[in-house]
Order: sequence, then structure tokens, then C-alpha cells
Amino acid sequence: MKKIISSLLFSVLVLSGLSVSAQFDKGDKLLNAGINLGGTYGGGGVGLGGSFEAGIHDFVSVGAQADFVSWNYGWTGSNWKYNFFTIAARGSYHFGKHFLTMDNLDLYAGPSLGYRISKYKAPSGWGGVYTDSYGSGVFFGVFAGARYYFKPTLGVFAEVGHNASPLKAGITVKF
Repeated sequence: MKKIISSLLFSVLVLSGLSVSAQFDKGDKLLNAGINLGGTYGGGGVGLGGSFEAGIHDFVSVGAQADFVSWNYGWTGSNWKYNFFTIAARGSYHFGKHFLTMDNLDLYAGPSLGYRISKYKAPSGWGGVYTDSYGSGVFFGVFAGARYYFKPTLGVFAEVGHNASPLKAGITVKF
């Protein structure tokens, strides 16, 4: 027991000397790359996505995102395939500085506005009710997210909301 307490105390002292100050600041540039989980319009699915943001204020960033999500629906011999590609501008308000004391956590939320391209493929010979491809057009989304930095320039992120997919998670690089 004495060794465990000594080891924990030593770890705390060593780690307290490490500073990972990753709160968002004006001038920061953020690059996110991750997977999209869940599909657009309530379908299942998986995809890939990325975003870039630049800090224009201590609490505000603007940037762009591109995402792809694909999902299938059907049963043996009949399979409907949906593909969605979204490209959008986005803005985030980083509100962690207002109440967080953890320097390595960045909480943010914001809107996105862009264009979504929708593709649809039905089983051959099918003329039933599943003929809507949801249509391509203007896209408006909202999201909330968090970034946790292991190093001042490298971390992980997760976003939820009505965006390219209900959940997005991956790595983030700050430069």
C-alpha cells in the first residue's frame, strides 16, 4: 500500500510539471479528420469527414467541412443504397474559457451552411415507395463538440448534432 501511494504521489508530481495548454485562442488553426457514424435523415451508415477552422477571435473560429456518408437499406436480393456528400462553411463558438479550468479541453458549438449532394440506387426493377433520393440542395446543420488534447498540438474530438451525421469522432491537429 505504501508503494502504491508513493507511486501515485510521484506520478502527480511528474505530470503536474507538464503543461498542455490547448484552450482555443485567436490565430489557432485546427484540422479535424474522423469518421461519421449514423446516417443522414435517420438512416444507419458510416463515412469519413474532415474540417478546418481558423480562429478569428479568442472565442470564435470559421472554416469549412467536407463529409461523406453512405448507408444501405434492404434485405436479401433487394438493397437500396444512399450516398451523401456535404461541403459546407462552418463557424464555432469556443466557450470552454468561460468556466473550465482544464487547459486541455476545448468545448464548442456552432452552425454549418453548405450544399449536400444526394445519390440513390434502388434494386433493379423496383418501383415502390423507396424511390426518393432525398434530393440534393442547400444544407443547414448545427453541432456541439469537444476536443481533448494529449499534447499542445494533437488530440481527439467528438461532435454531435444535425450535421453531416449525428456523431463524428476522430483526431485533431492544432497548428
